[in-house]
Amino acid sequence: MSDYLLFRLYGPLASWGETAVGEVRPTATWPGRSAIIGLLSAAMGIRRDEEQRLRELTDACGVAVCVERSGELLRDYHTIQVPPERRGVRYLTRRDELNSETINTLLSQRDYRSDAYYLVAVWAKKAGDQDTLIRLQEALQRPRFTLYLGRKSCPPTLPLAPQIIQAADLREAFDEADFADVQVLAWLPQSGERIFVWEDGTNVGMAPMHVRPRRDEPTSRKRWQFGERDEYYRSEQRKAVTGREL
Repeated sequence: MSDYLLFRLYGPLASWGETAVGEVRPTATWPGRSAIIGLLSAAMGIRRDEEQRLRELTDACGVAVCVERSGELLRDYHTIQVPPERRGVRYLTRRDELNSETINTLLSQRDYRSDAYYLVAVWAKKAGDQDTLIRLQEALQRPRFTLYLGRKSCPPTLPLAPQIIQAADLREAFDEADFADVQVLAWLPQSGERIFVWEDGTNVGMAPMHVRPRRDEPTSRKRWQFGERDEYYRSEQRKAVTGREL
């Protein structure tokens, strides 16, 4: 038996950044490892420039996601006005930026997932390290910094309701997760499948359909660099769409 920390992510909008080139800012269908580690770091009060603490958390945790509702893709035509970068000039507020003599307009297309619902499982990579999961559970219940689903404009709508579950494997942990008020999501568009994605490091209890590389392993927040890892994928048809199977 192993311990798993389970919590949920739901909001009207979420955006899980992928590799971006040019003006298009795409989103993945589910949150990657860097997004989950970032959310846990915010809950624990780890600042972005505290690279040692970020590395310790990254090395301590394994992550998996169950996509209960993948939501729908929404694309936003985004514009923002900013002054050009100039040596020795620092803008402390948005008002300072807009009062600059020169203003440039940046255009981009930003993708979001609308009404997506996820379960997230976290486990300690070091055997018997339950203290890490307990600290994370407490942090998610009382986060130090504001949590959001990929972007600051995407706050979670429901409490994350973190719970520690003892299970024989990862699949059993997902099936045993019990969120009492999940019926409030009954109005969401129905999904005919559940998608599971995970990484090495735990007894999974199911076979992957395929494995793909994903560049979302946090390596340096200061330089905004990410390493590559293998992500295991499996989808299953949903037998019923009632009660806690939401």
